[in-house]
Amino acid sequence: MKRPRKRGSSVAVIDIGSNSVRLVVYEALARSLIPIFNEKTLCGLGREVQSTGLLAPDAVDKALTSLKRFRALCRVMQVGRVFAIATAACRDASNGPDFITKAERICAVKIEILSGPREARLSALGVISGIHHPDGIVGDLGGGSLELIDVRKNSVRSGVTLPLGGLALQDLAHKSLKRADRIVREELDEVPQLTAGRSRTFYAVGGTWRALARIHIIQSGYPLQVMHGYSLSAAEALDFSRRLRRLAAANMLADIESVADARRPLLTYAALVLEHIIRVAKPKTIVFSTFGVREGLLHEKLSEAERNKDGLICAAEELNQLLSRSAKHAHELIAWTDRLARVVKLRETQEDRRLRHTACLLSDIGWRVHPDHRGEQTLSLVVNGNFGAITHTERAFVGLSVFYRYAGLSEENQPPTNMQELLTPAQLERARLLGAAFRVAHLISAARPGVLPATHFRSQGRKLMLVFEHRLVDLVADRVGSRFRQLARLIGRAGSIVRR
Repeated sequence: MKRPRKRGSSVAVIDIGSNSVRLVVYEALARSLIPIFNEKTLCGLGREVQSTGLLAPDAVDKALTSLKRFRALCRVMQVGRVFAIATAACRDASNGPDFITKAERICAVKIEILSGPREARLSALGVISGIHHPDGIVGDLGGGSLELIDVRKNSVRSGVTLPLGGLALQDLAHKSLKRADRIVREELDEVPQLTAGRSRTFYAVGGTWRALARIHIIQSGYPLQVMHGYSLSAAEALDFSRRLRRLAAANMLADIESVADARRPLLTYAALVLEHIIRVAKPKTIVFSTFGVREGLLHEKLSEAERNKDGLICAAEELNQLLSRSAKHAHELIAWTDRLARVVKLRETQEDRRLRHTACLLSDIGWRVHPDHRGEQTLSLVVNGNFGAITHTERAFVGLSVFYRYAGLSEENQPPTNMQELLTPAQLERARLLGAAFRVAHLISAARPGVLPATHFRSQGRKLMLVFEHRLVDLVADRVGSRFRQLARLIGRAGSIVRR
C-alpha cells in the first residue's frame, strides 16, 4: 500500500473573488489535484463596485473575518504552501489596495491581484487540467467579470475580460433585467473569442454557472450528481436558460433549494449571459467545468513533464496505489488486456485504449467492501470520483466495466438502467467484455503480481485459447474455464484452456 504523503506536502489556494472568498486545500501539488478541504463565504465584495467604485464595507469585514479563519485552518492542517489570489472586485475598486494590505497581513502571504488577461489565462489552464484535450471557448463567470478565452487542446490563445460578472451586471443594470439584457448584448456582440466558437464547445466555469448545472441535473432526473463534465447541447442550454428567466419573472426562484440564498438572485443574470453567448458563438455543446482559476494557478506551477501527463491516468494511479491489493498487478492487467486486444484484433481507438487502461487500474479498488455490495459500491465510487479529464459517458463506461468484474454478467445482477443508458449499445457491450476479462484475470491471479505474465492468448480460426505455463497448471479449474468461455463468447469465439 502507498505510504502517506509527507507532512506539509499539501497546498492551499485562497481565492478572493467578487462574490465569494474561498479556501481550497489540495493533498499535493500534482497533475491530479485532490481537494481535501473546501470552504467558501459569500461576501459580495464586488456588489457595489460598478456604481460606487468601492468594496462594500460590510463585505470587507466579512471577508477579513473569513480570511482569519482560513489562515487558522491552514495552520491546523499543516499546509505546506499557501497561494492567494484576488480578482475583479479588488483590482477595480479604489479601496482594493487597502483591503489587500489588510488581507495580506492576516494571511501572511503575498496576494496576487490578477489582471483580466491573467485571470482568463488561469481559467483556461484550469480547464486544460480538468478536461482531456479541450477544444473550444472557456468562459469564466465570476461575480465581477466574465473572462473569455480560446483553447485548443493544450494551447491557450488570447483572452478578453468583460464587466459581466453576476454582481457587476446586477449593479450596472440597477437590478433591471431589461437593462441587463441590453448591456450584455452590447458587450458580447463581435467579441472575437466568441465568433471563433461556432460549432465548438463552450466550457462554462464559475460558481453561478455550476449552480445552473446543478438545477438542470436535479430537474431532469439525470443519474450522475457530478457537475464537472456535465454537458448540454446548445439548444438544451438555451431552452433551460429561458425557462429559468421565466421562473425569475414569476418570483419562483426562491423555491430552488439546491442553490445558496446569496447566489440565487444571480442565477437570472448568469442565464442571461449564457443565452447571449450561445446566440453569438453558436457553440455545439456546453460543458460545465469545476476546474477553473485555482486549478489553473496550480497547473501552471507544475513542471512541463507533469503538465503533459494524462490527468485521468494519474488519478487512477493514485486510487490504485491507495486502494488495490497490488498496484503492480493492475499494471500487469493492463499488459494482459493489451495482449488480449492484440490477439483478437479488437478495434480500439486511442480513447478506447485509455479508458481500458483506466479500468484496469481501478479493477481491484472494491475488495474491502462486503462481497454482496462490491459491484454497486465500486460503480458509485468510480462514477462519482473526484477527478477530472473524464466525461460522464466515460465515467459510466469505466464504472460499469468494474461493476461487471464484481457482479458478473447474469441478468440477476444488472446495474441501474439509467446508468446503462449513458452508453450506446456498443459501449455497453465493450464494458461487459472488459468486465468479463477482469473476472478471468482476477480469478486466476487472486490479484497478485507474477501470474498474469505467465499466461498467454492464442487464436486459431474461431477458437481463442488461454495458455498456462507449466508452473501454473494447478491454477486451472472448472470455474476458470467457465469464465474464459464466457469471455470468448462475448468476442464471438469458442474458448478453451491450454496447459503448456
